[in-house]
Order: sequence, then C-alpha cells, then structure tokens
Amino acid sequence: MITEEGPRVTDLRIDYDGATLLDHVHLSVSPGEIVALLGPSGSGKSSLLRCIAGVQAPESGTISWDGVDITRTPAHLRRIGLVFQDPLLFPHRDVEGNVSFGLRDQSPGQRSARVAQLLELVGLPGFGQRDVATLSGGEAQRVALARALAPRPRLLLLDEPFGALDRDLRDRLGVDVRNLLHAQGIPAVHVTHDRVEADLVADRVLTLADLTGAA
Repeated sequence: MITEEGPRVTDLRIDYDGATLLDHVHLSVSPGEIVALLGPSGSGKSSLLRCIAGVQAPESGTISWDGVDITRTPAHLRRIGLVFQDPLLFPHRDVEGNVSFGLRDQSPGQRSARVAQLLELVGLPGFGQRDVATLSGGEAQRVALARALAPRPRLLLLDEPFGALDRDLRDRLGVDVRNLLHAQGIPAVHVTHDRVEADLVADRVLTLADLTGAA
C-alpha cells in the first residue's frame, strides 16, 4: 500500500565498533520510487538499510513513515521487506514453504493462492514444490524476492541482491525487479557498488555523499 509521503530518514547517525560510520544522513523515498544507493563495501550502505528495516538501532536521528516516527518501532511491525545478496533460503522448506513463511496468519488456501501469484510475478510459475537446493543462483534470488514481497511490504530494501550473479543474469534480474516493483507500486532502496546495475534498477541514483548533510 502506498502512503502520501513514504519513508524519510532525518539526520541519522550510525556507529560501528566504537566509531562513527555515517553521520547527518538524510534520505526520502517517494511513493512507488526506486532509489539506488551507490558506495564501496564497508561504507555503511548495509547498516543504513538495517536501521530503516529496524534490525539495527541508530545512535541518533529519526526514521519516519508518512510523518510518523518509527525509529523505535520493532522490525516486525514496520512492514518492510529485506533481500540480501545471499538469498538465505530455508533448506528444509521447498519453494512454496519459503515464499509462504511470512503468511502464517493466513489460511492454507490463501497462502497457496498468494504463493502461486508471486511465483508467476517473479517468473517461476510451477516451482512451488521444488527443492531449493536444485535452484540456480538467479532462481534462488527470485524466490527470496517473492518471499520478501509475500506479506505485501510497504517498502522493499535490496542489499546487493545480484552481487553474486554474472553480468548477463544481473542485468536481466535488475530489469525484471524494476518492472515488478513499478507494477506493484512498491517503493524500494537498492544498495550496490555497481553503477550499471543502479541505472538499470532505479529511478534515482545517489551516493552516500549525497545523503550527508543535506536535509
């Protein structure tokens, strides 16, 4: 569901191992917009995503949604999806079991229908009963994307999700993800060190320097 304002990060400071990693960070994402954040490894991109998702607490600053402060809101109440470079699929569950993981409050029929819809969206129709160990890298990342989308998040965070894939597959998935998110109206923040990937996926490309000190 799209709100009027979307997520906003204001004057955020993030420390790591006793030192300041990022300071005075400002970022806003418009409804339905995909923003790519460029920066080298270790620069703080992933830490920023974790703070937005609620799995890491910033030292100062605020994270808000539609004007409401959610800085201290628990992660499970934020309705924010997160996809990593490693798909992190559950090896003891098949594809359907992975995608339906966040739908445990729904009936079996509702879960099955939602899984089928998502597998169609990510280009894996009929894959529900597949063992995740048999998936290619690109297929596994599509399953991870479907799992993140299953609970209908209001924001998707993508932490270098294509970094382990070859160039051709990375480019194909980048275009597919962009089209899918736009079709669903879901805003996203995509972090990467690859400018080509950023341009393929995003509506707007920023560097960490762009986020610092500018309200």
